[in-house]
Amino acid sequence: MLPFESPSIYDQLHRFVFKMPRVVADQKAKFESDDLFRRLSRESEVRYTSYRDRPQEDRQVRFQNGCREGHVEVAFTTTGTNLQLVFSPCNNGYSEGCKFEKEQGKVHIKSSFIMNGVCVRWRGWIDVKRLDGVGCLEYDEERAKVEDAILREQIERYNQRVRDFEEKQRVHRSTQQEAAVEGRKKTLGFSQEHASSTRN
Repeated sequence: MLPFESPSIYDQLHRFVFKMPRVVADQKAKFESDDLFRRLSRESEVRYTSYRDRPQEDRQVRFQNGCREGHVEVAFTTTGTNLQLVFSPCNNGYSEGCKFEKEQGKVHIKSSFIMNGVCVRWRGWIDVKRLDGVGCLEYDEERAKVEDAILREQIERYNQRVRDFEEKQRVHRSTQQEAAVEGRKKTLGFSQEHASSTRN
């Protein structure tokens, strides 16, 4: 936009746009009824999917480094669903989301995220040598409550903006109608004055 141009209607749109909500209204019902969630909620085989073009030893090192840094890519082999798991990085082999010490030769991982509008937690383990293991998705009730509160607040803010916009539109229309009425009165008054002056 050039510096001296007045703002257009498009510059004001962002005030009224409703941001896409992160979660659906009834997360638990969707988790329990959705076919994909039902399949992923059963413990099934998972595999580490990154760096497939590298030798196995290199992949093992990269997998362990990724775990320590707080991110791992895994796939459910039964469905082909790929997930980028993110969790807190490891300090001295331990973090809330990644535990090397729990079981010899395995890394136990937990990662919370939003998938298809539902708060879920991935829970499972991966063998550090074979780079496969077992995992599943669980409904994350705690995080769902937080996201539900955010959703309700977002909807209320949107509804308030709509009410404010409608009020401004109502005031604007009534102002226009009043101006139109005043204009008609002036036009009628001028016509009557003009008519009486022409008679004289």
